[in-house]
Amino acid sequence: MAQRRSLFSRLSLSARNIAIDLGTANTLIYMKDQGVVLNEPSVVALRTVAGKKVVHAVGEEAKRMLGRTPDHIEAIRPMRDGVIADFEVAEEMIKYFIAKAQGRGLFSNPDVIVCVPSGATAVERRAISDSVLKAGARRVGLIEEPMAAALGAGLPIHEATGSMVVDIGGGTTQVAILSLSGIVHARSVRVGGDLMDEAIIAHMRRQHNLLIGESTAERIKIAIGTPLRPEEDEGLFLDIKGRDLMQGVPCEVRITEAEVAEALAEPVARIIEAVRLTLEATPPELAGDIADKGIMLTGGGALLRGLDRAMAEQTGLPVTVATDAACCVVMGCGRVLEHPKWMQGILDSPLTITR
Repeated sequence: MAQRRSLFSRLSLSARNIAIDLGTANTLIYMKDQGVVLNEPSVVALRTVAGKKVVHAVGEEAKRMLGRTPDHIEAIRPMRDGVIADFEVAEEMIKYFIAKAQGRGLFSNPDVIVCVPSGATAVERRAISDSVLKAGARRVGLIEEPMAAALGAGLPIHEATGSMVVDIGGGTTQVAILSLSGIVHARSVRVGGDLMDEAIIAHMRRQHNLLIGESTAERIKIAIGTPLRPEEDEGLFLDIKGRDLMQGVPCEVRITEAEVAEALAEPVARIIEAVRLTLEATPPELAGDIADKGIMLTGGGALLRGLDRAMAEQTGLPVTVATDAACCVVMGCGRVLEHPKWMQGILDSPLTITR
């Protein structure tokens, strides 16, 4: 036992240890003693050479190719709803990101902590572990995203008091009540930034007969997206180019803030409903704590303008958007890396895989 502790102590002090937030939209990597060293889109471009697909680009470069590739190049997203949809491509993507984060092979075979959705099945968790292991990890430990998000947001989850976190990612929204270093109740719904983009695409098709891509929809969401209708007139506006479905030619239309609010109403309502259902299942004592402290929003989706106000109006609770919300999950993993006892607990879990 002493020998094992000595070995772990050496490993935990090594800069080899890294944490990965393997998100549907973006992948972030935190390296011990260095902080967040990588934040890139979870996109891979494949090129067909002699009938075989090979990696052409990964990350930011690959994202720029979405919707713009010729027949022999395909830009895909190997993550869907927070879990791996294409194992081989995901493995290549993870391998690329780990190598880029470490820099010219400075380290090899790191110990890796990876975030997983709270609603992921045992099969999905095993698939994530296997892919990271095949990408070069020596050991892989898993931590649930709501726990990591709460840690990254600075919530006092180790105390005997209730904390509530709503982590809105690209593919899923995870709502959790935490206390005494554990998840008391959690709910995961497959609603996130991607579904918001799809809602905007559907609105443009339905109302303007205009076909737009994912990148354009995301630009609309970031620029003028909100779940709250403007108090006066139509609010902000944006001129958008796409393909006219009636004429089949490129054209430009103007979309308003009020239209985007209408398009986003359904996905936002589903997120708020998940929050309501979680609150209904919360033990009374913890419910009292949450009534005092409110709800913490994390994840890239939390940056949707006005979402905190819409949620506060619907729940009657104070709602706060975390500082650097998009990085909360990986920052929470980073806190685990910096605390040997926490890391040991993660790496000693039953689902940990060793090379």
